[in-house]
Amino acid sequence: MTLSRRPGPRRSLRLPFVLAVSALLAACGKPAESPAPVRSVRTLVVAETGGQLEREFAGEVRARTESRLGFQVGGKVVRRMVDSGQTVRKGQPLAQLDAQDLRLSQDAARAGVAAAEAQATQAAADLRRFTDLKAQGFISQAQLDRYQAMATAAEASLRQARAQAGVQGNQAAYATLVADAPGVITGVELEPGQVVSPGLPVLTLAHDGPRDVLFHVPEDMGPTLRGLNGRTGGVQVRRWGTSEWVPATVREVAAAADTLTRTYLVKADVAGARGFELGQTATVRLMASVRAQDGVRVPLQALTEREGKSVVWVLDGNSMTVKPVPVVTADVVGNMVLISRGVAPGQELVTAGAHVLSPGQKVRRYEGRIGVSQPAASSAAPAASRS
Repeated sequence: MTLSRRPGPRRSLRLPFVLAVSALLAACGKPAESPAPVRSVRTLVVAETGGQLEREFAGEVRARTESRLGFQVGGKVVRRMVDSGQTVRKGQPLAQLDAQDLRLSQDAARAGVAAAEAQATQAAADLRRFTDLKAQGFISQAQLDRYQAMATAAEASLRQARAQAGVQGNQAAYATLVADAPGVITGVELEPGQVVSPGLPVLTLAHDGPRDVLFHVPEDMGPTLRGLNGRTGGVQVRRWGTSEWVPATVREVAAAADTLTRTYLVKADVAGARGFELGQTATVRLMASVRAQDGVRVPLQALTEREGKSVVWVLDGNSMTVKPVPVVTADVVGNMVLISRGVAPGQELVTAGAHVLSPGQKVRRYEGRIGVSQPAASSAAPAASRS
């Protein structure tokens, strides 16, 4: 007798169970990779000759003339009348020393003048009297000459006493430090009770008038800045928090680089521009020459290392992708590097943002705001930075 097997309820549930497990395993699998982000980069198009590279430096707005004021006499400070940031007028008292000893010296000098006047008066009277006696023949010429010399010496002593009294009077007046010009107090280095010596700077006064923007440039930029010295609009300045660029004139370039930072101090005149406040931060922009002949200078941050080789990232303007190109470098001066081989005219190099790139990555040119781009310039144009 043959028994037939009929499907039971457990077999009928097998298919849904398998489908559920498959869905669960699919959910726990590796998620799909998200596309690489589109990076914003600054670029530079290399020209055959005479190109320019935009450079920006941080600066500070300063007064054209700043005086470091100090007392002409020493003593103990008894009063300070101003604070940092206060506006003062010419001749306004700023600080006061204890002038008791100076006044005593002035009184002594005045007493010396009175004594010298009395001696001079007596010597003049004696000379007149003995002159009459000489006319009557009662004294000799030698005696008259002696009285004449005494009168002359008394007159000289009087002039000396008066000059000394004037000096002591000035010394007493020097106990009060006054502003030599209208302006703003930008530095305070004294407090009541402090004992100061003559000539020690205790206050800094920024004079009203023209304003300069002070900034530092690396050694390789020294010749470029000297070439712009005195040229109207040689650099542009932008105040912090604004987008407006103001033309400025390079007024002064330091003769030697700073011994510690190896940078040159540059002063740019922003006379006539409004809104530049003392101590305000500013950005200075200038155009530096770059060349493809005998090498091209690019910012140091444009150079990266890949597989043990120095490379720069070249942007393909059609596909807006980047690729690493090996280069041979020469000198490094300041924050600029000279590439002697590997870069050709017309290539667009990434000068900022190269450290986060990968081959074939999509990028866009940084135009001051993320998301704003601009078509590439022709390769026949001078080298210009993309900002």
